[in-house]
This record gives sequence, C-alpha cells and structure tokens, in this order.
Amino acid sequence: MDLIKNLTGKNPKDYEPAAQHLINQADVALFSELVSKDDFLFDFIKRNVSQRLTDACNKSNYQNLYKFFEIYSPHYEDFITSTLAEFANEKDKQKIFEYLKNGSDSAKTYAAGFFSYIEYPPAVEYLIINAHSENSELSSNCARALSILKEQTSYNKAIEILKSEDSFEEYKAVKFLVAYQNKDALPYILKIMKTSRMGENIAAEIPFLVPITDLLNTEYNDDAILVFCYILNSLVEVIPISQIIDFRFYEMVDKMLKSSPTGPIATALVLAKDKFDLFTSTDEYLFDEDKNIKNEINDINILLKKMDIDKYVSFLYEELYEESDFIFFVMELIRDENSLVSLLNGKNQTVILKAMTTLKGMDKLSDEYKQIGISNITDENIKSVAKAL
Repeated sequence: MDLIKNLTGKNPKDYEPAAQHLINQADVALFSELVSKDDFLFDFIKRNVSQRLTDACNKSNYQNLYKFFEIYSPHYEDFITSTLAEFANEKDKQKIFEYLKNGSDSAKTYAAGFFSYIEYPPAVEYLIINAHSENSELSSNCARALSILKEQTSYNKAIEILKSEDSFEEYKAVKFLVAYQNKDALPYILKIMKTSRMGENIAAEIPFLVPITDLLNTEYNDDAILVFCYILNSLVEVIPISQIIDFRFYEMVDKMLKSSPTGPIATALVLAKDKFDLFTSTDEYLFDEDKNIKNEINDINILLKKMDIDKYVSFLYEELYEESDFIFFVMELIRDENSLVSLLNGKNQTVILKAMTTLKGMDKLSDEYKQIGISNITDENIKSVAKAL
C-alpha cells in the first residue's frame, strides 16, 4: 500500500486512515518520506496533508509528534507546533524547553515554534541565544516567540545588525525583524533595501511585515511601489512566482491603475506589463504552478492589457535622474539614446555603468560615449567592467 499516495490523494477513505496511521504509529519513516517530497508537491497538497494530520491528532496521541522533531519541514511545522500547543500540559512545556536548550537545530526550531504559541518565560534566555542562528527557520521562530514575550534585546540587536556592511548579515537581520512583527522596524528595513546587494531578497520579506497595498497613500507610498518593483524584477530568478498571491499583486496593480499617474506608478506599471506579458507568452514560467497561480497571473495580465500605455510613458522620464530610487528600473524601460547618454556625466558610477550597458544592448555605445562614461568612473572594479563593454 502506497501510504504517501493515499495521504496526498483526494479520497477521504484513503487519506484518513493514512493520516491516522502516521500519527498513531508515530511512523517516522513515513513522515521522513513525506518531507523528502516537499519540493515535488504543490503547496495546496501540502496544506491538505497538514490539515489531515492535524485532524488525526487528539489528546491521546499528540505526544507522538515528538518523534518527528528530528525531521524538520517548514510545511508541516505549524501543524506540529500548534497541535502540541493545543494539548500541552506543564510536563510538555518542560520537555519542549529541554529540546530548545539541548536539541538539534531541527528540534530547537519546532520548540521555538511551540513557544510562539505558549508563553513560557524560562524559554527567553535560549530563544535569545538562538535568535540570530545561521538556521533561518530557527531564527524566525525565536523571533516570533520573543515578540510574544515582548523581549526587546534581540530586536534592538537586529536593528544594529542592519548597519553591518555584510549583505548576508543584513538580510538575516531583516528576516528576524519581519518574524518579530514590530512594524516600527519598517523604515529601517526600507532604508537598507535601497543600498543592500540583497535588496530584492529584502523586498520580498517586507510584505510579510506590512502588506505593500496598505502602504499606498501613506508616507511610504513611493517606497511601497519600489518594493513592488524589486519583487517584480526578481520573480522566478530569486522569488517564486507563486508568491504573487501572498504579495497581493492584483490589488496593488488595480490600485495603481486607479491612481493619478506619477513617475513611480508609471515605472511599476510599465515594468509589470512587460513582465506579465512574458509570463503568459509561454508555458515555461507557469508549467509547474497550480491552477490558482495561473489564474491569478492571467487576471493580472488582463488588467494590465487594459492600461493606456501612452498615458504613462512620459512619466517614466520623471525618474530618469541618478538620485531616483527607480532609475535602474527606468533604464530597463526607456530606449532613448540621448536620455541615456546624459547620465554618462553623472556622479553615480553604478548608474553610469548601467547606462553604458543599456546603450551597448541598443548597439548605441560609440567609442565617444564609452570614453565619456569611463572618464567619470573612479572605482577600479566598475571601470574594468566598463572597459570590457
């Protein structure tokens, strides 16, 4: 009998006994096999399986979940930790505390997740110790638990880490702050997003702290649109395209279309139109996605096709100056030789290189333009790339 097939199938007569078997028998081998298929199962199937396993748990068998603590999966973590939290007594709290102190990273991650449901002050010391772990799941769970306990030391430390010149450390701190769920961290995160080499990754974390649609028509309006552009630009390559639903992309596009045009809005909408045309023009991008994702992408594409592109193009030029946060996105959209050449005399050397690269792609980078750009670049690394164009 293929229990995995039964567990992930559609028939209650198959999946209910399979779920009960896994929980009642504490079948570690079966759970390990299930977790090994995380990358091959659609998200909705994993959500279904989590619910089926949750339904199979009760006050008589919930302690069997401890047997799975050495097999970590972000897709089944919540089912395990929330179920334990539902039934846990004082002995369970003490036992899980021991896992947090002395367990493996996997066990500590489940334990920290448990303490994000159950306030247990003795856990604070060890939540702080693991709060900035190299293991991002463990760090995030500790952050959530510390937030519930209103512990500020680790939060303040994460804010300080944002000042680091190490992009990976910055990104880890951002993930911690997002998990901590203190919205006061937003301006710090937005600031570092604009300068970090991992800006796209950081942008993808922000909607889990504050939905970017909620930031429109606030003091963070243009920042929200910038986050949208960062995420949009990195879909598929860096960020799974399936996350557009979590990021409320349809709502974001709809709200921008209904707003008066501005440079940031024009940049975002023209960039989005190009991207969603690409996503829907071939099966390459959507082949492995479920029906909900495909429908969402098609709906956004239909929405964007209704826009009057000429209405927005002129607004792109409002962001074609080197201090603009949107300058690199605009240079992807404008193919205006004179406008791009004007940037070669600027002070931002990264912008100069981007302008040269764009001109090169247009077959417009003459020797004269190249020398103008190179003459304004002092950074030897950037200069070597410019010379190679």
